[in-house]
Amino acid sequence: MSSSVPRLVVAAPSSGSGKTTVATGLMAALTGRGLAVSPHKVGPDYIDPGYHALATGRVGRNLDAYLCGPELIGPLFLHGARGCDIAVVEGVMGLYDGAAGEGELASTAHVAKLLRAPVVLVVDASSQSRSVAALVHGFASWDPEVRVGGVILNKVASDRHEELLREALDSAGVPVLGVLRRVAQVDTPSRHLGLVPVAERRASAVEAVAAMAAQVSDGCDLEALAGLARSAGALSCAAWDAAEALAPAAEPLMDTAPPPPLPFPSSRGSAPSTPDRPERPRPQTPDGLVVAVAGGEAFTFSYAEHAELLTAAGAAVVAFDPLRDERLPDGTRGLVIGGGFPEVYATELSANEPLRKAVAELALGGSPVAAECAGLLYLGRELDGQPMCGVLDASARMSERLTLGYRDAVAVSDSVLADAGTRMRGHEFHRTVVEPEAGAAPAWGVRGPRRRVEGFVQQGVHASYLHTHWASEPGVARRFVERCRTS
Repeated sequence: MSSSVPRLVVAAPSSGSGKTTVATGLMAALTGRGLAVSPHKVGPDYIDPGYHALATGRVGRNLDAYLCGPELIGPLFLHGARGCDIAVVEGVMGLYDGAAGEGELASTAHVAKLLRAPVVLVVDASSQSRSVAALVHGFASWDPEVRVGGVILNKVASDRHEELLREALDSAGVPVLGVLRRVAQVDTPSRHLGLVPVAERRASAVEAVAAMAAQVSDGCDLEALAGLARSAGALSCAAWDAAEALAPAAEPLMDTAPPPPLPFPSSRGSAPSTPDRPERPRPQTPDGLVVAVAGGEAFTFSYAEHAELLTAAGAAVVAFDPLRDERLPDGTRGLVIGGGFPEVYATELSANEPLRKAVAELALGGSPVAAECAGLLYLGRELDGQPMCGVLDASARMSERLTLGYRDAVAVSDSVLADAGTRMRGHEFHRTVVEPEAGAAPAWGVRGPRRRVEGFVQQGVHASYLHTHWASEPGVARRFVERCRTS
């Protein structure tokens, strides 16, 4: 099977060049012209896809060659791009920046090559003129397999500045497809982990995306960009499908051989009510099995494929908001609490005592609970002194230190997600510290800046700082739903 969905990758020489503004604005501008636009983001970032979804009306999806493996980039892309006229892929960091110590792996350039997609390079031209030609020439010639099909000049100061930049680039052999001036209203607020998610500022985010779309429409050649997207090569792979991924013949699930010795040390861990929410419609499954997934402003980090895999495994996935809902969805047999910013909402989460008690009762009763990062903090005794669910004998606090990076991990303990010895790749991104770092039965042994064990496995709970992408190991979802069914 081959597919030739028109597509292009928006990249930059470095972070802060304006690729999020250009990518999101381009998505919105093309959508405004009546095209069905498929939005994608290179890497593990959860926040940018929220802006992409706002721009296109479609789910923003990640393409991460480290978490999922290079072989899944094409299939996952085609899955997200089903029925679309064009796809825009926002890169990560600088064009050639990948996983530390892994060469090009998971870089924007790597993903562009896997997708056979042309690259548009967004250059911050605010402090240069003729030098821009050397910069663009270097990026365009560094890897002959990466096709830089055009440049968008960002933060251009004046007509004269633009003239100098265009004159210099005439000799670089890369066409200028857009010129953008600095516009204050396009700026989006940031805090300790990057942009503020859409869910926390929806009205102003809508205005910001509209401003991005207007800026790109005014300053870029949309026809030329669409033409460049149409020049992408065909992909000779099939679209990823959650049900097919779960088929026994399609996946080597958990290692059945005895796990290898682990190169990690052992670790032993020692409100006012809110008004009732309206009844939620309850999705129907053959046995009425509901997996509740945390959402709302405090829990905005999730990969769309997780819910799709849970659904394909036979669960009805129902979202709930820990800030507002005082009880779990009817029929909840399992709970997934992903990442987000609970530290920003610690007071409000603590004040919702009925829900904290409901979560604790479910977890302590042995029902399956999968918690990542923010979910780990929510399940602990307290967060920055505010009482949380008390499922785990651990406390969390904000820290000045940013923990960030890809991790190789091996499951230390049997859990509702995996057998001990199962290897997965994950990503850490937080400014909090949990004490103790691991429980009596740790979740993962982790290779990173230091080798360690971390996380908690107790009864049906699997709680850890690591974000994982279940498309890389679909059996995680099947195992979780099966445990929900039998717990």
